[in-house]
Amino acid sequence: MKSKIVMMAISLLGFVLAKANDGGPGEGKKDDLNGTVIHSDTKKPLKDVTVTAYLVSKKEKVEITDEDGSFAFDELKPGTYKLVFEKAGFKKITKEKVIIKTDEAFQLNIEMIESSEFEIMPSPFHFAGLK
Repeated sequence: MKSKIVMMAISLLGFVLAKANDGGPGEGKKDDLNGTVIHSDTKKPLKDVTVTAYLVSKKEKVEITDEDGSFAFDELKPGTYKLVFEKAGFKKITKEKVIIKTDEAFQLNIEMIESSEFEIMPSPFHFAGLK
């Protein structure tokens, strides 16, 4: 009888632990923001993109995309964020008014466009001959 009670207790504990770890696909933890960054032309994941989250003009957290182009922010405070995506050789992308709510996951997928050097800033010599 004692062994049956022990076995039932172990089974119940295993069930509770399995349920606690089962978030299911697409479900994030509290205040999660995650997504993927891909190349706009090739549709391939972009590694080493710096993703910065700002809350009320204050830098809150910075993440770097992995080999799969994925990023994730865990435990962000609820609020309205500005997200900035930056990578050398690509145009910077800013997403305004990303709202993070308590107990809701948010998925954000981004496509980045390559930039050429002349699009970044004109040469200082470009206007030298103008009067």
